[in-house]
Amino acid sequence: MSNAKTRVVVAMSGGVDSSVAAYLLKKDGYDVLGVFMKNWHDTNVTISKECPWLEDSYDAMLVAEKLSIPFQVIDLSKDYKKKIVDYMFEEYKNGRTPNPDVLCNREIKFDLFLDIAIKLGADYIATGHYAQVTESKKNNNSLFHLKSGKDKSKDQSYFLCQLNQFQLSKTIFPIGKINKKDVRKIAKKNNLITADKKDSQGLCFIGKVKLPDFLQQSLKPKNGNVVLIDKYFNGYKLYSNTKEINITSQKIQYKKSDGEIIGHHNGAHFYTIGQRKGLSIGGRVKPLYVLSTDVVNNIIYVGEGSDHPGLFRSSLKVPTSKMHFISDPKKIEVKNLKARIRYRQALQDVSFTKNSENYYFNFKNLQKAITSGQFIALYDNEELICSGVID
Repeated sequence: MSNAKTRVVVAMSGGVDSSVAAYLLKKDGYDVLGVFMKNWHDTNVTISKECPWLEDSYDAMLVAEKLSIPFQVIDLSKDYKKKIVDYMFEEYKNGRTPNPDVLCNREIKFDLFLDIAIKLGADYIATGHYAQVTESKKNNNSLFHLKSGKDKSKDQSYFLCQLNQFQLSKTIFPIGKINKKDVRKIAKKNNLITADKKDSQGLCFIGKVKLPDFLQQSLKPKNGNVVLIDKYFNGYKLYSNTKEINITSQKIQYKKSDGEIIGHHNGAHFYTIGQRKGLSIGGRVKPLYVLSTDVVNNIIYVGEGSDHPGLFRSSLKVPTSKMHFISDPKKIEVKNLKARIRYRQALQDVSFTKNSENYYFNFKNLQKAITSGQFIALYDNEELICSGVID
């Protein structure tokens, strides 16, 4: 059956992945339209030599010309500021660490962009994500499943953990079954200008950003104390690669008197748990890591070394209202439930309990730098079944 009458609008970022996605769709005979989303204008906080949006949009246009597909740029900067940037500011202000890529996919690419694509006559949208969508039938109704990409080192299903059934039903991931090295081979073989372009490490469709400068657009510097917490806290050795005393199953509420003031910072809301860079405090035997932040009293608690017990937890909770199920809510009851709390993390063994207010996730192994505001994604083998915002 011919695909010529099936229109697919491709989100082209100017990178090799979306370029090859567009190429494969064109090769398969689809009616393809390339669209670049312009989400940010302020170059004061972007590292322009790394990933300027103007260069990216130009590269996307050149690929579209090479493929002989129509191309256009759409400006979503107002919506991006409202739905992503303002939310980020509010979360950091409250001592939480949001994931802008997950939010961008939920609110921009697979919501606003999808709506625009449908108005342009699209049957589907496509992106260069390393993920897969499959379809099954239940009571003669279609169920869509989000699965990991074939290339496990590049799997991006985590970033898609907030998508819903309608969004998945309208989405194609052309490179989901391809390894990254083969994606570059396809690009080189077809002389696509993005074939050797480095992968973007920045915010969704913005580019690489100086996060402190980005946050200081809204959050003002505020001098506060940096407090060092010893590995022996309240007389207990919290953790030393053994389970001598497991008090890491709940968040530890430090007080200023629990440690020693060793320096100052410019605002607790600029820091996140597990952070190493940006403390600017020397003279320590081991590097310092942020263990906790107190934005109310403007205090940062730190510990020496990446093995500091204060960095580790064995459980976390998600409010019931913050849980999102992609297909069947009962799928979470599988025996071998796995979880991921950050991109590219190996899947972790996890179990859960719940009540009317919260889900409590308990890990087989201690987890490093669990951070409120981030997402936990739950898997049944290759399928991402649900996700939640960590409290």
